[in-house]
Amino acid sequence: MHHTLKLYNRNRPLVLKGYIFFAKWTRIPVIGGLVRRVANLWGGNMTSAYALTPDEAYAVIDASNGLALGPCTCRETFKNCSHPVNAELLIGINHEFAHDHGKEFREVSKQEAKDIVKDCHQRGLLHTIIKCRQDYYALCNCCRCCCVPLRLSKDYGIGKALTRDKTIVEQFKQSFERYETTEKTGMTAGSGG
Repeated sequence: MHHTLKLYNRNRPLVLKGYIFFAKWTRIPVIGGLVRRVANLWGGNMTSAYALTPDEAYAVIDASNGLALGPCTCRETFKNCSHPVNAELLIGINHEFAHDHGKEFREVSKQEAKDIVKDCHQRGLLHTIIKCRQDYYALCNCCRCCCVPLRLSKDYGIGKALTRDKTIVEQFKQSFERYETTEKTGMTAGSGG
């Protein structure tokens, strides 16, 4: 797991509020375009979300070796609606990452995760897979009024915050397979071999 993800994990509400704070700068004349370019660069290289169909969300769940359910950080932070908060699924969890989330997340079966996605879809929520650098770490089911990636894209023109990629499930599977291989051989991502 990349150190950036650990830092984000420990400061999720603060990071999301910071994203929205700086996104508002895109509306300032003269510097707005520069802020938007930097934010899109950040979204393309560091942190991004990819919109999923329900079937793609189910495929991500099927490919995961562990799942944990907890509160959607966007809804828990912004509280713009009354949709259920427990709708974020950590995917391919490892003990270190799950430990960082504490008791607010609990392990769930693949079927329970699929039922959550189905219920969220029926409520009109948006399904996204979230990536921090090379790590896909969450499948979020968020509302359109709280979802930070959607708000960044729609309200502030930061298009790289939320994108659509028809190959994202395959990318997730390949990334997950590489991670599993690295874990089994005891190598770290930076060891080069």
